[in-house]
Amino acid sequence: MESGTIPAETIPGALDLGATLESGQSYFWNRADGRMYDGEDSRGESPWYWTVHRDEVIRVRQSGGGVEWESTTDAEPALRDLLGLEDDLDAIIEATPSDELIDAAYESYRGLRIVRDPFFPCLISFICSAQMRVARIFAMQTALREAYGEAIETDGETYHAFPTPAQLAAASEADLRELKLGYRAPYVQRTAEMVADGEADPADAEGLPYEEARKYLTQFVGVGEKVADCVLLFSLGYLEAVPLDTWIRSTIEEHFPECDRGSYAETSRAIRERLGGQYAGYSQTYLFHYLRNGGGD
Repeated sequence: MESGTIPAETIPGALDLGATLESGQSYFWNRADGRMYDGEDSRGESPWYWTVHRDEVIRVRQSGGGVEWESTTDAEPALRDLLGLEDDLDAIIEATPSDELIDAAYESYRGLRIVRDPFFPCLISFICSAQMRVARIFAMQTALREAYGEAIETDGETYHAFPTPAQLAAASEADLRELKLGYRAPYVQRTAEMVADGEADPADAEGLPYEEARKYLTQFVGVGEKVADCVLLFSLGYLEAVPLDTWIRSTIEEHFPECDRGSYAETSRAIRERLGGQYAGYSQTYLFHYLRNGGGD
């Protein structure tokens, strides 16, 4: 395997790799020690994380503020994109309206970055996310990889890629239910079929104005406005997207009640403006991770 380091001084702003990969925004990565999403706070540790991206195995860990990597290819270009390492985090935080709760979240997890997961794994993981804890969502994605994804052998280890749309489309609803996807099984199978058959092309959403892109994604089976916002934020680079999940709705009720406008669309517009406009998704992700880990109690 090749190896290298992305120096900290080439990353604009701080980096917290553990918070980035274990904050509920990505299910594309795994911890080599098997403790991904096990409820332990990963700060202060430097575990290895791995993924399979475009048929290449990539392993990363934080080292001296930078990123140490091992891979079957030159992984630096992919990692800069996948881990949001080009985002100017200091400028993003500076552009965010000051608020006691938001400031506390940024202070607690400074260095958390928004990922850019590949579209299909991101789409499937958030279709599976309804009424689920992050550990269960991760377990479902692991089951899908191991059951249907290509196995790649390297350095005596076996890694499973996330299944392609065609691989998941070929699975039956019964097969997917056996992997404990429950009522989400037909949604996953049908959406995979739509992508595999070209019935809906995710590339068509890229570059559309934000709300148009969100509407486009809702044509996939099992994708409502919240799931669409997750995919826009954590895959397609729409940093203004604010998924209105349970945590954020509770935050609106308790801290920003003026943003509750009844409908998803109107509440979304109001909270986006309150959380910083074009970078509102960063504030949302910090708040989600901070509150889920007991912050603000």
